[in-house]
Amino acid sequence: MSITVNAAAEAQHQRFADLFNRIAAGAVERESNRRLPHEEVKQLKESGFTALRVPQAQGGAGVSLETYFYLLTRLGEAEPNLPQILRVNAGFTELLLERRDDADTRRWLEVIGSGKTFGAAVAERQGSTGNTTVVAPDSTGQLRLDGEKYYSTGTLYADWIQARAHDDQSDLTVLVPSDAPGVERIDDWDGFGQRLTGSGTTRFTNVALQPDQILDRYQVSQPRRNTIITSFYQTFHLATLAGIARAALRDAIEFTQPRTRTFGVPGNSSPRENPLVHRVVGRLGSLAWSAEQLTLAVARQQDALNAARQAGSATTEDYNALDIHTFEAQQIIIGQVLEATTLLFEVGGASATSQERRLDRHWRNARTLASHNPAIQREAVIGNFHLNGEPHNERFGHGYA
Repeated sequence: MSITVNAAAEAQHQRFADLFNRIAAGAVERESNRRLPHEEVKQLKESGFTALRVPQAQGGAGVSLETYFYLLTRLGEAEPNLPQILRVNAGFTELLLERRDDADTRRWLEVIGSGKTFGAAVAERQGSTGNTTVVAPDSTGQLRLDGEKYYSTGTLYADWIQARAHDDQSDLTVLVPSDAPGVERIDDWDGFGQRLTGSGTTRFTNVALQPDQILDRYQVSQPRRNTIITSFYQTFHLATLAGIARAALRDAIEFTQPRTRTFGVPGNSSPRENPLVHRVVGRLGSLAWSAEQLTLAVARQQDALNAARQAGSATTEDYNALDIHTFEAQQIIIGQVLEATTLLFEVGGASATSQERRLDRHWRNARTLASHNPAIQREAVIGNFHLNGEPHNERFGHGYA
């Protein structure tokens, strides 16, 4: 299934097509054996995929967001665990691109441009939203990091960890080598989908820090700033979901084409000639196309807003509108992809449920991704915005200027 995109996106897709095909070929085996994709992540790093948004001056490709999310959809089609593994690295890159152009920003962009990646240590499992992870000096004056995080997406595969902590002055963004003494990465993520993302526990015990590992100070209570990062992080999920819809269409076609028997029809009766099967595959194609087009539409709006920011003409209203449009796309894409991953089974009856094929992974992965950022809460935000002009108040992107 082809999608009309710009020439730059097509050229980049050709660059990664063979790698995506190899990744797709091992997807069922990895799912069946719960084999963590360390080798596949390594190949993506070495290929330059993890540095696509890094400027060329810092070793990356400097592609547009439209091109980036087009490629991410193709990676999601091959293996939806991999985009989520790389989501924090991509988000940190985007935050650096919005940050002031100083030596710290250039340094960390160069780290990503060299093929290193970042994982997350931000969220905690406790009764209320908060941050109990602490940076404090020991008796010698050496800074130490202590605390425990969960939903540490990508950290099992990362070279660095982006952690949120605080000291006696403020909240902090702390950057820690993943193999530093005292860092423990635990594979205890137990979701029924996206099972290979390593979104489990990260524990810091007396981890030594240098002052230059504290990137920024901020106050979590400070007002929201103008940033595309809320939209970016959500669009990351939407691109992965669109990739899952493409995979459902692909697998429906591959399952149906060689079959020689239709339910209730005597003799040889190829399902690929059955008008009812045509309808199912036609619906799958429509859902996959629509999900991807909505994702790319949001990406183009992000590109336009970035250009306006660089020109000094972006307004708070522009950022609010981007977030609302992203949330509106979320409402539609989630429904489309969950429909596609259920409808897939209508092409094959009971034989489509064989564990050998693992077609159920598409719905499990889509349902897990759809649960990460509550659509029902976003729907209420959309309604309040249209009725009362109230923007949302999510606090992604703190700590960067």
